[in-house]
Amino acid sequence: MWFNWKMPRTLRPYYEQELKEYQQNEQKQQLVKAWYHLERAHILGQPYPVEHTVVHGKMLAFGIKSRNTKEVVGQLPRLLVGGIKSWAGTIPVGNTGGANVAAWKPMPIPDDLQEIIRQANSKVRSIQ
Repeated sequence: MWFNWKMPRTLRPYYEQELKEYQQNEQKQQLVKAWYHLERAHILGQPYPVEHTVVHGKMLAFGIKSRNTKEVVGQLPRLLVGGIKSWAGTIPVGNTGGANVAAWKPMPIPDDLQEIIRQANSKVRSIQ
């Protein structure tokens, strides 16, 4: 087991871009697109306690705004334990974070996000 503390700065811009896309689409009431970007932010942020928790907070707020009871109820335990699981390195890799999937189910990571993660991690290793 290993402990995660901070998202690498090489990965942060991609995470923040997904959150920005989420916010822009939500403001335009393009909710399917907004949720898509929130799931992508979850995949990128999932290994890191703060970023993981932030995404689940946004997913909970999304559920409240859209009056989606299943999402609200599903996000509460994820919000409470997601960051702890990230810190402990016990996350289900690739899980998109929504209440529509089991919280413990690993999922395939989209190819473009795999490449972003790979490149960000290789930059971190070359800096160390």
